[in-house]
Amino acid sequence: MKIELAGRTALVTGSTQGIGAAIALGLGRAGARVGVNGRTTESVSRAVATLREQAPDAEFVAVAADVTTDDGTRTALQALPDVDILVNNLGIFGSRPALEITDDEWRTYFETNVLTAVRLTRAYLPGMKLRGWGRVQYIASDSAVAIPAEMIHYGMSKTALLAVSRGFAKDAAGTGVTVNSVIAGPTHTGGVEDFVYSLVDRDLPWDEAQREFMRRHRPNSLLRRLIEPEEIANLVVYLSSTFASATTGAAVRVDGGYVDAILP
Repeated sequence: MKIELAGRTALVTGSTQGIGAAIALGLGRAGARVGVNGRTTESVSRAVATLREQAPDAEFVAVAADVTTDDGTRTALQALPDVDILVNNLGIFGSRPALEITDDEWRTYFETNVLTAVRLTRAYLPGMKLRGWGRVQYIASDSAVAIPAEMIHYGMSKTALLAVSRGFAKDAAGTGVTVNSVIAGPTHTGGVEDFVYSLVDRDLPWDEAQREFMRRHRPNSLLRRLIEPEEIANLVVYLSSTFASATTGAAVRVDGGYVDAILP
């Protein structure tokens, strides 16, 4: 299967590192013109330079904008007025005992992980519908379905994305635009390494720490290892293609078999 996205423009939020950078790279290698987004000019410039080294023939556009704000969203829209593929990847996560999560933290998680994606969908979806083609995706998590006791504010935000995705898919019904969620499982990124070491012995070598984390905190995983960002990106690139034209309103899992259910 050769996925060809030449002539398509994509925006991947939060794409200066981790899963977002892997998605940007995958879309770029498939031929799309890709907007690389982060909060600062410096971080975006570094990411774009790295991506260009990895995919010299791809086209990457710097989109330095804090899309959690109205002003930042306007900046992103000025850089990329129209996109064919919107990947709402930006998200924050962290561990906190349930009864210690403050009102401000609840609001921050909702506004960052959910409302930012809603705002960008509201901005770009009408153009996709008018053109008769488009792809909107939300990077959700196994935590949307199996809420972790140590981070229920994060789980709440990812559950909300499943509802948002299904709702916007209904809005786009019959237009040639598909809207889906990607349920990512525990994934190996720099931020996750820090999170793993916050829950296991920091003196353990990484391979042992990873196994201990999966055994103690993610025992449902059938993969029994952390997923690599490229494995998430592969599914996103497929869902961005013409091959996925009949997949919409779905929550598609790339979770290593973590969620112990037939359906999400």
